[in-house]
Amino acid sequence: MVMTIPESAQEIRLASRPEGTPVPENFEFATVPVPQPGDGEVLVKNLFLSVDPYMRGRMRDVPSYSPPYKLGEAMTGGAVGEVVASTVDSVKVGDTVVHQLGWREYSVVKAEQAQKVDPAVPLGAYLGVLGMPGLTAYVGITTIAQIKPGDVVFVSGAAGAVGSVAGQIAKLKGASRVIGSAGSAEKVRHLTEDLGFDAAFNYHDGPVAELLQAAAPDGIDVYFDNVGGEHLEAAITAMNWHGRAALCGSISGYNNESPQPGPRNLSKLVGWRIRLEGFLVLDHWNQMPQFLAEAGAWVQSGELKYDETVVEGFENTPKAFMDMLAGANTGKMLVKL
Repeated sequence: MVMTIPESAQEIRLASRPEGTPVPENFEFATVPVPQPGDGEVLVKNLFLSVDPYMRGRMRDVPSYSPPYKLGEAMTGGAVGEVVASTVDSVKVGDTVVHQLGWREYSVVKAEQAQKVDPAVPLGAYLGVLGMPGLTAYVGITTIAQIKPGDVVFVSGAAGAVGSVAGQIAKLKGASRVIGSAGSAEKVRHLTEDLGFDAAFNYHDGPVAELLQAAAPDGIDVYFDNVGGEHLEAAITAMNWHGRAALCGSISGYNNESPQPGPRNLSKLVGWRIRLEGFLVLDHWNQMPQFLAEAGAWVQSGELKYDETVVEGFENTPKAFMDMLAGANTGKMLVKL
């Protein structure tokens, strides 16, 4: 099979580090030669790119679990695409693969870092419900929070790529009641009418603690945290004895230039024997086969529903990223090249 490969293509670089909310000037487009793959490498024509909240942290020049993006160099992120050149027998031209060198039109990837996937499945799913966000939701609910039948579960940022899956998995694993927060009336409707959440509220409608108390008058047993800040404090207030919280992210503070104050009610953790645990999905990648077996069956049966907000055009990648941070997406935010 012969693929037509252009001589040059575009990549997106970090032009400057954001101060607060990212702006278009923080990004720059560069036209570069399309490289040939070396030994053990493949060249991928990217078809979909992922934009994710963790990327905001990598735009800061501070130590973290993932190295910061370098100024003047191409950014990276999840992508799915078609192999157009290969130097290995294990990954052939025409294969569809997922990798982590997105924000480019063409990527050279080490063969062992290119995960082959079934092209018959909608490709965006491998960056969302069947990819890193889906596994994050699965690990947080099952391994970190150790969901038990009958638990009352609260998920913040529940209309996003991770939260929407976390709430549904909690229900599938026997939760008696699942509550979600979201940022608009339409997202609240979507959670309850389309995704099967038992209750949901718009966190713009009042103090989160009061809204959560109304939705969970008997308290909560599990909290899946995507937001942090006021949401985390409200969840601790609502926690029952031996409550568990899986701390996945704190998007409410990602654009802050100085740390926001922590919850004022941490003393409750002692008396109520509450456990808060932060986690990174990278530490649980060995659970991907088990996750895909369960989640793949749920998706196929229609028990696990998922949404995608798809932005057309490589040139709109920075805007998609900024819109995602502002909560403009329902489900997974993707860029289609």
